[in-house]
Amino acid sequence: MKIVQTASEMQQLCRSLRTDNAPLGFVPTMGALHEGHLSLVRRARSECAAVAASIFVNPLQFGPNEDLAKYPRTFDDDCRQLAAEGVALLFAPTAAEMYPPGAVTKITVDGIGDRLDGASRPGHFTGVATVVAKLFHIAQPHRAYFGQKDAAQLAVLRQMVRDLNFDIEVIGCPIVRDADGLALSSRNRYLSPAERVQALALPRALRHIQQIIATGQRRSEELIRQATQELATVKVDYLAAVDAQTLLPVDIVEPGTLVAIAAWVGQTRLIDNFLAG
Repeated sequence: MKIVQTASEMQQLCRSLRTDNAPLGFVPTMGALHEGHLSLVRRARSECAAVAASIFVNPLQFGPNEDLAKYPRTFDDDCRQLAAEGVALLFAPTAAEMYPPGAVTKITVDGIGDRLDGASRPGHFTGVATVVAKLFHIAQPHRAYFGQKDAAQLAVLRQMVRDLNFDIEVIGCPIVRDADGLALSSRNRYLSPAERVQALALPRALRHIQQIIATGQRRSEELIRQATQELATVKVDYLAAVDAQTLLPVDIVEPGTLVAIAAWVGQTRLIDNFLAG
């Protein structure tokens, strides 16, 4: 695996990997890799001739009181894992490389970018869209792989790709969970043992909603009302049933509806979701 730090070199090397008969897959990450990230790489490897990845803790998507400074950074271990999974190229730029002095352009996905996590974290999805657009321009992959756990991010990026005519297929991959049901997240390492137990309220509430849906109840208001009893140990940011493409709330949960939750467990904000069957 070759590690690249400049956009110009990454562009050049990606061009050499990318042909019509040899699709290039791309997995953008912020590092602190876990099995969820590696599942994206494996999916890309199964569908593409070569895979590139990136590790960049993007300052533009963190708010002033968020965890940019303490966000876990495990670069050497991340590199070992990516190399073992067959990644050909790793783009690991500095913040100055991605946002050089004088850079002022940002990408805002209006409407959808202000929903769910966008409502709780103003400006977050502008930071996400801006950095991903830059990464897409640099790598120019045929396919890009993202986790379904970040469902709102996935919806925002798909809208951006449509609006800006990127010739890239955005592929969402299933949530990977620990044995206890908690969705894998780089932020899980912030949790104390007691908080880890409290965090299980998120998947438990979602499972409860799925069970209620299976009985025939599909009114969003009632599903959310019944699930809130599972969430006494956490501070709920949102629990919502929304259209998976627009992130607008729905009254009735149909097949494909996104049921999503965000909650604070101590000082750690976690997210989880499922797509209704």
